[in-house]
Amino acid sequence: MPIRRILIANRGEIALRIHRAAHEMGIETVAVHSTADAEAMHVRLADHAICIGPPAAAQSYLDVAAIISAAEIAGADAIHPGYGFLSENAKFAEIVEAHDIAWIGPKPEHIRTMGDKVEAKRTAGALGLPLVPGSDGAISEIVEAKRLADEIGYPVIIKAASGGGGRGMKVCSSPDQLETLIKQAGNEAKSAFGDDTVYLEKYLGNPRHIEFQVFGDGEGNAIHLGERDCSLQRRHQKVLEEAPSPVLTPEDRERMGGIVSKAMSDMGYRGAGTIEFLWEDGEFYFIEMNTRLQVEHPVTEAITGVDLVREQIRIAEGKPLSVTQDELEFTGHAIECRINAEDPWTFAPSPGKVTTYHAAGGMHVRVDSGLYAGYSIPPYYDSMIAKLIVSGRTREGCIMRLKRALEEMVIEGVKTSIPLHEELLKQPDFISGDYSIKWLEEWLAKREG
Repeated sequence: MPIRRILIANRGEIALRIHRAAHEMGIETVAVHSTADAEAMHVRLADHAICIGPPAAAQSYLDVAAIISAAEIAGADAIHPGYGFLSENAKFAEIVEAHDIAWIGPKPEHIRTMGDKVEAKRTAGALGLPLVPGSDGAISEIVEAKRLADEIGYPVIIKAASGGGGRGMKVCSSPDQLETLIKQAGNEAKSAFGDDTVYLEKYLGNPRHIEFQVFGDGEGNAIHLGERDCSLQRRHQKVLEEAPSPVLTPEDRERMGGIVSKAMSDMGYRGAGTIEFLWEDGEFYFIEMNTRLQVEHPVTEAITGVDLVREQIRIAEGKPLSVTQDELEFTGHAIECRINAEDPWTFAPSPGKVTTYHAAGGMHVRVDSGLYAGYSIPPYYDSMIAKLIVSGRTREGCIMRLKRALEEMVIEGVKTSIPLHEELLKQPDFISGDYSIKWLEEWLAKREG
């Protein structure tokens, strides 16, 4: 059924991204916003705008009743959740569909399954995805945990079954630490996520973070759109992403792409998803699946030419995938810099009024941002204020273009992470592509030292 009007249950650059895709398809948009976002660009450009509460996310962007009411008031026949907030909330997806509103996202049961890391790992294994050696499920007995850790070999990592962002994660290097760290991880997880369930895995020493973009039509047809390398991270938060990965061969891509697309086909997956792996010494290990659009989706769009938001909307309308695996071509290289309103070296947030704004431009340069001169960045939400994406025929050319684009980018009135990105691009390890998920924090520590 054709979608006429989409309510965008999000804010910032992703809300603007969804609005643009919808308008290019002739679909009206409804922006919902907190009082803090009344002057946001996506609110200004949307066809309709409805205030749903005060600045606190719990009273606005996470208020299910307010969002459903806004959709009914505005006559929206679909809801796109973007990323973050309610995008991976299975109950919200069920409520949306119960109100006869199209949910532009995966099936609620798949969101629920993959949102529980223990169940996700069990499901991934059953679907044929390679797993990190570890517990089959939650750890309940310390005796069993010690036996398993001895079998796997130290170091091991204890992880929270719910949540992410590095909370509820502890690395254990010896048996005498295990019981204490399991309790600490459980308490931390209980405090952050309301769930003290933890599980155990082999700790990989120096891996890369490589993820595959997948898409399914919900009817058993699925494709992959290649991988993204997201190894440049600080405190488990991605800083810069690129596609394709500098370390994968075309044979690696074809092999793993075939595995992930078959898994999604067998699952009957619907819409966009990302399957994340740790990669070390040529081997892939499943870590989690995100049942939503990713922040870094533009680099995939740049090398495939596929509009992923448009594809999400098409699938929600009941249409087939617009491209087959055989038709997909991977061309060139793309890199995305996440630009945050924060001190580039202390990472302290820097909200405030943007006095001057000039977006970088030129061939194969894209800026996803809701900034404008005079806009006041609110202090209540994530600090990411822009994404700078560049592409080129080669990785080397892409890096040079990105250097030029960062030089052109002007954001004044607040501190930003642009100087951090400019320094990263000068580093020999980055230029050669020789970095892991530990590299950035180690480099920062040396720089401070």
